[in-house]
Amino acid sequence: KEAPIQAISNGEALVKTLYLSFDPTQRGWATMDTYMPAIPLGTPMRAFSIGQVVESKSKKYKVGDIVSGVMTWQEYVTIADNTDELFPPLVIPGFLDLELTLALSLTGLTAYFGLLEIGKPQPGETVLVSGAAGATGSIVAQIAKLKGARVVGIAGGADKCKWLKDVAKVDEAIDYKSEDVMTRIQETCPNGVNVFYDNVGGETLDAALLNLAHNARVVLCGAISQYNKLSADFDLQNQEIYGVKSTTMLIITSSRMQGFILSDYQHKFMEGLLVLDKW
Repeated sequence: KEAPIQAISNGEALVKTLYLSFDPTQRGWATMDTYMPAIPLGTPMRAFSIGQVVESKSKKYKVGDIVSGVMTWQEYVTIADNTDELFPPLVIPGFLDLELTLALSLTGLTAYFGLLEIGKPQPGETVLVSGAAGATGSIVAQIAKLKGARVVGIAGGADKCKWLKDVAKVDEAIDYKSEDVMTRIQETCPNGVNVFYDNVGGETLDAALLNLAHNARVVLCGAISQYNKLSADFDLQNQEIYGVKSTTMLIITSSRMQGFILSDYQHKFMEGLLVLDKW
């Protein structure tokens, strides 16, 4: 759909889009109201984007600035100094690689803050990651290795598991398509799981809960196994939704389980990007 570029007002800037990200979270944004309102039919998809300011009446953004944040799938986007939107665009330092910055913006920061702020892995601990070959999980696994943890990744298929071992350098890989996940967690985590970073939910979450170490931390990032079963009104009577059965293990092991969304750490985004860039 083509439309004229609208004139900007005081406190606004016009951004030319350079890169658009395509991420799993857009599945939820397009379907239902969650931590952000659902995207109405007939309006542009929102996404993490990188663009350059080409016109400005803003005190925050000047012409030539490179900005990154949640914008919309348009060639030109208007951004404002004062907004209550989550993920307002940040000015990106010139020394950061733009493609790497986009790759690390949503998935990288989600991995970074979820693992380090909630999981808090310690050297020598065992970190279990579901969806470990995915965009977020693969970064979680590599950060955990950088922090000195022993890492076990769960993924689907021999090729993904080989990539985890050979490229991401995890210590063990579990193929949920050909192996019994419960048995393999017991085998690869004989002293229990200290940190479980979960992107999958469902039966995988149950299997991890049954193998927690004392004082374990469970990080709830996603539940991709359940997304197609959820309705817009979150009807929990839907029999297709898997109900987790093993939460009692959190009591028995004195462990904690915490969910999060990336905007919880919005005030630390630049800090996270700079650290990820160095790594």
